[in-house]
Amino acid sequence: MSNQATPWSSAMPEAQFQLMHDILAAPSPIGLEAAMTEGVLRPHFERIAPDGWGVKTFKGHAGIVLDTHPGRDDLFTVMVIGHADKIRMQVRSIGSDGKVWINSDSFLPTTLLGHEVSIFSEAPEAPGEYRRLDGGTVEALGAIHFADPKLRAGEKGVRKEQLYVELQIHGSDKKKQVEALGIRPGDSIIMNRPIRHGFSPDTFYGAYLDNGLGCFVAAEAARLVAEAEGARNIRMLFAAATYEEIGRFGSRVLVGEMRPDAIIGVDVNHDYVAAPGIGEKRMAPVEMGKGFTMSVGAIVSEQLNRRIETVAKDKGIPMQRDVVGADTGTDGMAGVLGNVDCAATSVGMPIRNMHTISESGCTRDVLACTHAVAETLLAMDAEESQTGALHEAFCSQHPRLDQARPMGHQGLPESD
Repeated sequence: MSNQATPWSSAMPEAQFQLMHDILAAPSPIGLEAAMTEGVLRPHFERIAPDGWGVKTFKGHAGIVLDTHPGRDDLFTVMVIGHADKIRMQVRSIGSDGKVWINSDSFLPTTLLGHEVSIFSEAPEAPGEYRRLDGGTVEALGAIHFADPKLRAGEKGVRKEQLYVELQIHGSDKKKQVEALGIRPGDSIIMNRPIRHGFSPDTFYGAYLDNGLGCFVAAEAARLVAEAEGARNIRMLFAAATYEEIGRFGSRVLVGEMRPDAIIGVDVNHDYVAAPGIGEKRMAPVEMGKGFTMSVGAIVSEQLNRRIETVAKDKGIPMQRDVVGADTGTDGMAGVLGNVDCAATSVGMPIRNMHTISESGCTRDVLACTHAVAETLLAMDAEESQTGALHEAFCSQHPRLDQARPMGHQGLPESD
């Protein structure tokens, strides 16, 4: 990385790290995301928003949008979107021995064992009132002594049906003790591991980087645009969607409601170089600590990518290209899935150990992504000011491969 004193080549300020911590720590399992959107993001939006900007919420889900020009459907509109929902476990049933049997959802069962969790239970006598129960751990075997030889040797894995939460219940009527707490099938369970600074410089680790980081980038990009007195000529929507982890349903609703002309989905990406057994499969050499990522392929708009890449080059923001196939795997697909005509792409940050309790990332990548998004928005705002023709540009300037110029051999490299 460059030695130039830029935010993405420096340590993240502690106050900014605390905001990232608070966003990631908000308990927002799928379907119950308001702790993040209303509890953390909305106050942040209200602190940074200039006069005239507005916050939009929705009836059917807890998604939230900071809108720079409410009601101005005539303006070219860009939506920056992360997702607030976290993968979670759910109570399946309660055993006679006090075990709380659970579903593992999108977690790999073997990564859950022994980790602390929080159960969020709706009060049976007061629907809509939630309680939090801490102190449980996810278990499956009890002890290595009770595992069969193949499991002990690593030749056999843990099945999701074996998972339960250990609440240390003892004494008589163990099932009734659990039922007396009001724990019921369907209650949400999430990992209890807020992020903390990592061992290596400018790193951090913990649960649920996926995808509080995308919401953090959207929120901080909004702050940077506000401080630069941007959004004078185009409408910008800074959004936190819901239901991404079960099919990107929330972002489809946001896009259907707001109908943006362009979407920049922000989500975590994989460090393919460090992923065990993956690096040698000739994946794109995306790596933590080397900058933000930009998706290439699938439904990605080359025009939108061109603007992002131009800004990254002009500002010296480190960027990595990630190859995607038929699907970006992110809310960048929301326009296509929601049948809304818009240019779209996906940017993100490489992390390790996705969907585990020990996801890890680099703050410099997060800052690179944040500033790349903000600078792209400001550049598009300036472009609209100069030309007044962003709508027309995106409609008429699709790349023409029939106009690609022929290339010849560029010569052999000079010998040492």
